[in-house]
Amino acid sequence: MPESSPSTQTLHPDQKTALLTATQQTALKQCVAILDCGAQYTKVIDRRVRELNIESHLFPVSTPAAQLAGYGGIIISGGPNSVYETGAPHCDPALWTLNVPVLGICYGMQLMCQQLGGRVAPATETKTREYGQTDISLSTAEGLFIALAPGQTVLMSHGDSVTQLPEGFEVIARSQDREHSIAAVSDATRGFYGLQFHPEVELTPNGGQMLANFLREICQLTPSFTLNSRLETTLEQIRTQAAGRMAFVLVSGGVDSSVTAALLLKALGPDNVYAVHIDSGLMRQIQGEPESDAVMRELQALGLKHFKLIRAQDAFLNATGQTRDGRAIGPLRLETDPEAKRQLIGDVFFRLIQAEIRAVGDVFGCDLDNVLIAQGTLRPDLIESGNSGISSGAHTIKTHHNDVDLIREHRAKGLILEPNADLHKDEVRALGRMLGLSEALVARQPFPGPGLGVRILCTQGALYAPETYAEQNALLKAQVFNLAPNVQATLAPVKSVGVQGDGRSYKHLALIAPASPKQLDDNDNDAALTPAFWRTVFQLAKTIPNSLPFINRLAVVLNHEACPLPEAFTEATPTTLTPPVIAQAQALDDAAMRILAQHGCFSGPGALSQALAVLVPVGPVASRSRSVAIRGVITSDFMTARAARVPEELSLDVIRALRETLQTQPGLAWIMLDVTSKPPATVEWE
Repeated sequence: MPESSPSTQTLHPDQKTALLTATQQTALKQCVAILDCGAQYTKVIDRRVRELNIESHLFPVSTPAAQLAGYGGIIISGGPNSVYETGAPHCDPALWTLNVPVLGICYGMQLMCQQLGGRVAPATETKTREYGQTDISLSTAEGLFIALAPGQTVLMSHGDSVTQLPEGFEVIARSQDREHSIAAVSDATRGFYGLQFHPEVELTPNGGQMLANFLREICQLTPSFTLNSRLETTLEQIRTQAAGRMAFVLVSGGVDSSVTAALLLKALGPDNVYAVHIDSGLMRQIQGEPESDAVMRELQALGLKHFKLIRAQDAFLNATGQTRDGRAIGPLRLETDPEAKRQLIGDVFFRLIQAEIRAVGDVFGCDLDNVLIAQGTLRPDLIESGNSGISSGAHTIKTHHNDVDLIREHRAKGLILEPNADLHKDEVRALGRMLGLSEALVARQPFPGPGLGVRILCTQGALYAPETYAEQNALLKAQVFNLAPNVQATLAPVKSVGVQGDGRSYKHLALIAPASPKQLDDNDNDAALTPAFWRTVFQLAKTIPNSLPFINRLAVVLNHEACPLPEAFTEATPTTLTPPVIAQAQALDDAAMRILAQHGCFSGPGALSQALAVLVPVGPVASRSRSVAIRGVITSDFMTARAARVPEELSLDVIRALRETLQTQPGLAWIMLDVTSKPPATVEWE
């Protein structure tokens, strides 16, 4: 291990390998270099390598080959670009002459094949898109696939495909659904391997074994790297950055910010930590109680000496601002663009904590120029926000409230303290347990900083792209009928955020339901309450976003009998962030979460990692009603996730209870269940 090397080190191009000591150069041979092409999952690759006890260093993909010559292996990440595009990320061609094993993942595989003489074609030519879990067939049990069965489930997320191999390469795996879709390639003689899918994510169950085979069998690296007391390292980093200064921490009540507060208390002591909880008016109701009241009790239990609740719904709903290109946005209560909503909410959070620092600065001997502002920021937050400090070319999927421009400006001044910024959600939970936090707090359901502001889809009511709606709706109906004649489908007049091919998508929601309002099976059971129907549903959830490029999310209407799905929509229900709309979302979320809790969905085997309710601005024409979409996912790191399945994680009794209870809520049309994995959707809708 290089001297004074952190557990995960980002090396810049001017750090020449030649300047390393002899000891460091020897140690490098037991390390892997990860070349970042702008992937959402680059940090996940690094984490998986670390879990295999191999040290890794992150580099831009353009790093000169000479700087990589001492490494024992190289991994090239995925990315949002097409390799044939002008300006797309490329690696130094000399990389292929280093005599070092190379693994290309998704874009990395395509880049390898193109630079070595193969061909990569767009989906418009191949008619092949693969987003979500896919079954593949392996043609070898050697190399990457040692100890693996011939059939594997993997996560695909690509539109472009390799159509011609470089000389010396062979196909070692293909997609089962598409006979000619190449899933993996190799040139074993030179140690070059490519995977079109993502082995680093949870949705590729045996991906860890594939990475282990590359690192241990192909690269011959020794698994000797261990993390020595991450807690102590983190505490020392906090003390070093604080250097005797006061730290203000913005605490939402979730595990990320609570762990941050606990770390600050342990590192700096209660006299030097000031916690602020801001009630934006966009918080939930928990068992009928305002969530902020529960958060304040939790803050007190942490042992904080200084903490304050700021109630600020008016400040948030009336907030205005500008985008980076100068476009005026807001006020929030009228804003419909999801990125604009996130920016406005993030800006108000930051301005309010600045105002609090000014208000109490004299008491604590601090001001805005020397106080630290601490956040519970996670690595996925920065990756999804397109933060250039994490990934040189990653797309912005959704801007997190803790990474808006005001935060970035203060981060550049060294005034933002983020002890969790190198961690994923499950790692933060483990750290919380090490700090002695209660299991109720550590295992608490994630809740985004913008709160219900991004769980209420806002619209002025008009259709998106009305000139194409009829054609796209017809395409959806035809595709679903061909795959499942017993299911009807309608294109919803709303869009949500997704992640496809490592890039942000903003596409339509597809709604499905049994083909007739009263379709029964042989035992006179409602079709929505039969396992056979749900097997069809999850197959459609996998297939439709791959085959129809204008869709990235699919939801099932549960109360199709009481409220039949229309053949088409002509408008959406005007919806913005006003107090009555927020109150409706709070009531629906609280009711849905109570049902899931009562049925044990948050504990035991198959427990939901996260559940949420989204207020969707659609209902029968002229009713001015809205719908609710329930979303449950299974994941540990939230970089990828699969939708909770019926009846495995969500029993038919749960489906029945959701339908029967929620349909009594006033002003509610459809009760939906989101059945889409991440990718192609995101966990949150906005």
